[in-house]
Amino acid sequence: MEWLYWFSRFENTKPLALMIFFICFCLIVIYVYGSRERGEELESRRNIPFLDEDSDTKEAK
Repeated sequence: MEWLYWFSRFENTKPLALMIFFICFCLIVIYVYGSRERGEELESRRNIPFLDEDSDTKEAK
């Protein structure tokens, strides 16, 4: 149980939390851009917020 006291010290938990968040960030980036198909799909959808609604409805008709 002595190792639990190591986590209770603030100077020990800050670097640990930083490492955990950095590893999670790297894993998310690898997941998103790791597959060429997924990367191409994301690139094709990047301008969706900027599309005009009128042009979308005209194309659908």
